[in-house]
Amino acid sequence: MKFSGIIVSFSILFTLTALRNAGAQDSCSHQCGELLSTCSCQVTCQSLGNCCPDYKEFCLQISPYSGSLMGGKDFLIENTAFNTSSVLTCRFKQEIKTSGYTAKDGKGHCISPLLYETGFIPFEVSIDDGRTFPYSGTWLSVHHSKVSDEEKCTLVNETKWQYYGTPNTYGNLTLTWTHQALAETHVNVEVWGYHETGDSYSENWLAEWKYLYTLAREIPNTGKFTFTPIPAEGNYSTWDFGILRITPSSYSDGQSNIPSLWSNEHALAWHLGKDFRDDPNAWATAKCMEWDRKEEKLPNFKEEIIDCPCTLAQARADTGRFHTDYGCNIEKGSVCTYHPGAVHCVRAIQASPQYAAGQQCCYDSTGTQILTHDSTGGSTPDRGHDWGSPPFLKPPRIPGFSHWLYDVISFYYCCLWSGNCQFYMKRRPSSDCRTYRPPRAASAFGDPHFFTFDGLNFTFNGLGEYLLVESDLTSLRVQGRTQQGHLPNGTGAQGTGLSAVAMQENNSDVIEVRYSEDLNLEVLLNQKVLNFSEQTWMDLKGLFLHSTPDQNITVMFSSGCGVEIRGNGGFLTLTVLLPEKFMNHTQGLFGVMNGNTEDEYTFRNKTTLPVHASPQQLFEFGANWAIENGTSLFTYDTEFLLNNFFYGEKHSASFLPVFFPYEDPADSLVEEMVSLCGSDPFCRFDVLTTRSLQVGNSTRLSHQNHKLLVEHLEPVISCGWLDHPINGTKNGTNYLLGSTIIFLCSQGYELTGSKERTCQASGAWSGDTPSCIQKIAIEQLILLGCVFGIVGVAVLARLTFLCRKERHKGNQKLVSEVPVE
Repeated sequence: MKFSGIIVSFSILFTLTALRNAGAQDSCSHQCGELLSTCSCQVTCQSLGNCCPDYKEFCLQISPYSGSLMGGKDFLIENTAFNTSSVLTCRFKQEIKTSGYTAKDGKGHCISPLLYETGFIPFEVSIDDGRTFPYSGTWLSVHHSKVSDEEKCTLVNETKWQYYGTPNTYGNLTLTWTHQALAETHVNVEVWGYHETGDSYSENWLAEWKYLYTLAREIPNTGKFTFTPIPAEGNYSTWDFGILRITPSSYSDGQSNIPSLWSNEHALAWHLGKDFRDDPNAWATAKCMEWDRKEEKLPNFKEEIIDCPCTLAQARADTGRFHTDYGCNIEKGSVCTYHPGAVHCVRAIQASPQYAAGQQCCYDSTGTQILTHDSTGGSTPDRGHDWGSPPFLKPPRIPGFSHWLYDVISFYYCCLWSGNCQFYMKRRPSSDCRTYRPPRAASAFGDPHFFTFDGLNFTFNGLGEYLLVESDLTSLRVQGRTQQGHLPNGTGAQGTGLSAVAMQENNSDVIEVRYSEDLNLEVLLNQKVLNFSEQTWMDLKGLFLHSTPDQNITVMFSSGCGVEIRGNGGFLTLTVLLPEKFMNHTQGLFGVMNGNTEDEYTFRNKTTLPVHASPQQLFEFGANWAIENGTSLFTYDTEFLLNNFFYGEKHSASFLPVFFPYEDPADSLVEEMVSLCGSDPFCRFDVLTTRSLQVGNSTRLSHQNHKLLVEHLEPVISCGWLDHPINGTKNGTNYLLGSTIIFLCSQGYELTGSKERTCQASGAWSGDTPSCIQKIAIEQLILLGCVFGIVGVAVLARLTFLCRKERHKGNQKLVSEVPVE
């Protein structure tokens, strides 16, 4: 990875060289993304004004820029005109070729291919029948569920499709689509199936989407198709998971990488064989038992997945490791079809390291985790992570589809098409939270105020570029740029704020979030400004990136580190979340994360300041963490950034901020400030330094959010799940500190052991394990005891009599044997 600072430096140098060597320009043919000797083919060249003359010809801009990994999306090459007689060949990843075409307006088009991965995919274009590929760009392949409904064909009443043939589910099925999406008068409807072949977790384990048969041929492209399903013939009926594809009728059946509209992936109940139609319960039961036997032989992935957060508040706060499961989202009305009783579910963002498994965690309206031991609405872990896992391409890492094969269709077998859900829940039990450890949070906001991982806070108003946190554990670097604030009259304030944050971990992509010169929030991926108009979630190299509609940006690194950035009052608000494994592995302005505040203000040379250091001393501490051009992750693509931050000082020695803003009782702003801020010192500081109540209010809200985040991330003690006694019940499903579980026995049974148990601070339950013993058995034992007691008394009396009798005989014998004198 080249450092952007160095790239820009060379870029400016070569621009000057280019002026001296006019007429000897290089070309961007085959060179997009490269810095050439006389000009640039990099994305920054347009703003820097040093592009090669043919940059726009060979470095392609496309629309749309994203589509389903299933392929078949027609996208336009916007910035290059081709000869209408040109035959375009589009090549993805230097190996997958699709046929492109040139429209009447001279604009080129490519068709995206079927891929088994998500993320930005490089592609090239040839106009000489595939001999050379001088044009290049990138295509964003996305999870099939993230494609808009307009780009798919729709299964009307999808539940009916997936239950077809089960009791009371018959009749016609209807498929709809946007007919303008395919520019032909007639279309075909095809059935495709998905399977994975080879030995599980071996090199020959492969994924395949396979064309099965054509359901309807040359039907009018009206946007609607209705039919009555009949059982599929032959071996096709064994495919129970698949998808529908609509294609122009001019193409061959099953032809790959052609213009297509795909349906959602779904359970193919509607096409299953007569054996399913005759007795769906028996058919599904046999499938469930077969799945259960296979699971028995597979590795136990549950041992390596992360435990769930203990509470809903923790789950929503730990944004570096967990993200909303869109199938159960509290922000969308909590429609939780597969998790009755839940209001929100999250999924672990990263798949487990060895088996690429996924974790799911669901919570009820009280914020308590729901476990499958207690409810069918509980969360279930996944052998295949729903979002897939880098490097994708092979099972069980295929986005969406591996998950369907191992975790979803089996749910239909056992739970939805038959009454054998206990087998599924046995293999997919909820994880509790006994080993979950929340991350530590550090924040920076306002003018700017820093809250460290260990809980200290300070204000550092330096002007420049600084290292916020760095870790030798994963080569994590998060850097911040500050710029001078402005007073309402436009003059410079005696304070600064975050204007840009850049980050990278190991050899991941570099992400930068910044305010542009016109105060728009921009997100850059490896120096290129991203467009979130089509996709708000992106799978990138070494990280996931998410943007909300109001431009809250979250970066989720593979280590579990999460970085949240949002624009606020003209300054950025930043939060960094680090898992427990980063303890004793951080340095920078956010301090040494180790639970010890004494070493929080550690300089590069390992000397420290005391906890109660003065603002002037802390200003020196902050200046010590200024970065250098050689280690900078920032992009310098404007004259302002070049002059002020690349060629300028990394820490401005000439800028002196105010350390103690004066509250003048005669100042009319002070009264409004007190009303707004109350006792919040950071809000008051920022109002006084910027003369802006808006900035102060943004700071106040950011401070409140940070305090709430830290509160939500407080460790919670769990004592683990408790079962009810056999022939009894329990009241309560909360297993956290202070919770009490009450046990009751069914009629005719009596409880032994503890009637109630409370979760203690030690993580252990009070009392003893309860049991329910049949009352009649106790009465019988007492009766038998009495009987045996009476018998025992009688036997003892008889023995006593016999003993006495024998003793009497003995005494008589002794008397008779005494001699008479």
